[in-house]
Amino acid sequence: MRVRHLIPTLCLLLFAFISWAAPTATAPHLTVQLAVPPSEIYPGQNFTAGLYFKLDPGWHVYWINAGDSGEPPKIKWTLPAGITADAMQFPSPKRLPLGPLMDFGYENEVLFPVPMHVAADFKSATPDATLSAKVNWLVCREVCIPGKATLDIDRKALSAPPSTPAFNSEDQQLIAKFQHTLPQALPTGMQAKFSPTPGGFTLAVITGRRETTAQFFPFDQNQLANAAPQTVKPLENGIEITLKKDENLQKNPDQLHGLVVLADGQVLEVTATPGTLPAAAESSDLSGLAKVVGLAFVGGIILNLMPCVFPVLFIKGLSLVQSSQQERHKMRAHGWVYTLGILVSFWIVVALLLILRAGGRQFGWGFQFQSPSFIAVVALLLFFLGLSLAGMFEIGLSLTSKGSGLASQHGYAGSFFTGVLATVVATPCTAPFMGAAIGYALAHSALVSFFVFTALALGLAAPYLLLTFNPSWTRLLPRPGAWMEVLKQATSIPIFATVIWMVWLFAQAAGSTALAGLLAAFLLLAVAGWILGRWPAKAPATAAAVLVLLLAVALPVYAVRAYGVASSSDNSAHNSAWEPFSPAVLEKYRAQGKPVFIDFTAKWCLSCQVNERVILNRADVQQKLNDGGFALVRADWTNADEAITQALNTLGRSGVPTYAIYSGSPQEPPQVLPEVLTPGIVLSAIEKVQQQKQAALASH
Repeated sequence: MRVRHLIPTLCLLLFAFISWAAPTATAPHLTVQLAVPPSEIYPGQNFTAGLYFKLDPGWHVYWINAGDSGEPPKIKWTLPAGITADAMQFPSPKRLPLGPLMDFGYENEVLFPVPMHVAADFKSATPDATLSAKVNWLVCREVCIPGKATLDIDRKALSAPPSTPAFNSEDQQLIAKFQHTLPQALPTGMQAKFSPTPGGFTLAVITGRRETTAQFFPFDQNQLANAAPQTVKPLENGIEITLKKDENLQKNPDQLHGLVVLADGQVLEVTATPGTLPAAAESSDLSGLAKVVGLAFVGGIILNLMPCVFPVLFIKGLSLVQSSQQERHKMRAHGWVYTLGILVSFWIVVALLLILRAGGRQFGWGFQFQSPSFIAVVALLLFFLGLSLAGMFEIGLSLTSKGSGLASQHGYAGSFFTGVLATVVATPCTAPFMGAAIGYALAHSALVSFFVFTALALGLAAPYLLLTFNPSWTRLLPRPGAWMEVLKQATSIPIFATVIWMVWLFAQAAGSTALAGLLAAFLLLAVAGWILGRWPAKAPATAAAVLVLLLAVALPVYAVRAYGVASSSDNSAHNSAWEPFSPAVLEKYRAQGKPVFIDFTAKWCLSCQVNERVILNRADVQQKLNDGGFALVRADWTNADEAITQALNTLGRSGVPTYAIYSGSPQEPPQVLPEVLTPGIVLSAIEKVQQQKQAALASH
């Protein structure tokens, strides 16, 4: 038995010996049964027998490759002359995490088929043919219990095939029930190749259709790090799985032999050889790409209406008042510079995502808000901007200054900076259509990602750019006057409101101790603002203010490093009715046949908070979920979590909010709901799951 990590206090070795002349035996935590469908044995016959295990809840037996610990069941036959048995077959397993380890095996129940053959010259010396099997197994939970039994079953022996074969209906139904769990050889036309990466391997499987999720189970031990998450990249004609190699692997293998389990339950046995598949390249379906680019553009336009971007729109509204009195070419120039600021910011974001993906790490839209240091810097930036708008000092963005070349340069710099700021504050929000578009982009090539993010950026910039090209619309705005200074100062109110939200977010991510550092940084910013306002345009005062600003930025960053990050358990405790997400939790409920509603959320995601408070917490929605027997699972992405990122990628998404409903059937793909929820959308999705459940019960 191969056990890498043996913990005596957790693994109790007990031996249970059962030797009964019966097809069924009861042992600790399981019942084992020999299933032989035909009631008669005759010459030339071929049939499938099976070894069936019924397990207590939480206990499991093992696949042919048990993973990091364990041992698969074994069977040794004693058969009459003329009857032979092939090797026992193993259905597709499940991933069974246990602490830092990962086992491969089966929970609840499993049947191992065994093909049987009767020779053409078979003759039995007795009226009955006795099929006897000695079985050994290891059943585990927190402890492991080896067991063995001898199972005998008698079948009537015939000297010739009967006119109408007879069958044991219970055994026949048992064999048929588990037939779909057996792997199939890779069909003609499908291909599998793997290529080495710095940390492991990339396995590409071409099935001829778009696959959304897959798991790989290796037959060979010591090739892969079993517990490492498997990153899945959907392809238009298959799937790509990133695998981490075992830390003790010295050289790359000649092949990767294992099972690939697809989203629809199909199980393929693949033997991948080194190489690349041209068919695994991006689909040339330009219409599909055009559709996604269009969705991204519309999503960018709608993003202007999200609460995250509201403060920036307030600032741009004031600049339009000034622009209405300028020459047309200046208005358009400001529009293009603002657009350029957004484009450059989006290109930087997509470049970072692609670099991280190339390094084997997975991130999604808004990933930077998982860093408390980034939250602190953005909060300080907005606070400093708010002080300027409130009239404490000028930073070159005064809306009342005109005419000089320097002021013009500041104006263009301000437009560019506002575009950057629009991108920064937009990332906590996901507008309708954005989730699918970004998920598609990050699952495809760098070129596709560039096109999709560019379309998203142009959508975000489009409303303001359109206004600058239609000056007649700006004539509806009032003439400049003293009221503009009052309105400019009033603009600081939503800015400071955004700062309050970011302070709360920082406290959730970094804890109350680090929060003191951020509050002290706000005080330093106020000092820097006072210096700039008291001695404007003075070089010594500006230098002193810059030093204070640098100290203010360094203070919360140091506090985060010194006092750590708030625990993810704190972040996930939104509501006691919701269970924290993990792959094991999802697999547990799906194995039980229980429907699951997963809320992928984050504290920094305003759209998530609105959906939770306005829709998911409604009494009628909660009642419907409760009546439907749903398990409520919350995947909190406030801090970086590789398992949640992988789950999002599996759903074809790369950010939050995302909502997925899994029916009680493991073969049914999940429903992915829109980013913006309504009661009708959620209740309709719940009703669909209930209808599927009723139809399944009726069919049985």
